[in-house]
Amino acid sequence: MFGKLQGLVEYIGDNFIILMAGGVGFKVMLPANILSSVKAGKESSFWIETVVREDAITLIGFNNMDEQVMFQKLVTVSGIGTKVALAILGAFKVNVLQTAIFSGDVKTLTSVPGVGKKVAERIIVELKGKASAVISEEGETADIYNDVLGALESLGYRRNDCVEMVQKIVKDNPDNSVQTIITICLREIADNR
Repeated sequence: MFGKLQGLVEYIGDNFIILMAGGVGFKVMLPANILSSVKAGKESSFWIETVVREDAITLIGFNNMDEQVMFQKLVTVSGIGTKVALAILGAFKVNVLQTAIFSGDVKTLTSVPGVGKKVAERIIVELKGKASAVISEEGETADIYNDVLGALESLGYRRNDCVEMVQKIVKDNPDNSVQTIITICLREIADNR
């Protein structure tokens, strides 16, 4: 129906905005991370996914097509509806979500409200082949990623706070050992305090 909407953000609600475009106010649902960056009275544009149900037509907005494609993939998973897919995309950037899916990171996925262990496992099984991972598709890389996250978690760091950093460091240092990557991560954490 709609591919992209651009207009003035007139109102910001709990999980939606009213976007004035061409004299019409469109109610557009947004993932939490996008909603938090939107400012009332500012011009904005969003890639739009139209969800049609018997009782409603819902417009969902994304900053880019990668987010929209990931949303489309998430809602194909049994047990994942619009609300849970938005919660997942609101919690993680697409590349972090892709890495979690590829590496089988159930703990990261279950940190999202509404995503239990069974749903997280279903996401991994059903999307592993569909979600192109940013990290190398070698099993060793996924093992390193999970080992480093586990080590940081055992040191008292919150998994969700470390996922994106670990992903980048593993990607940038593919030939380093788990111990070396943990050291790099700890240095990164210390430098950002």
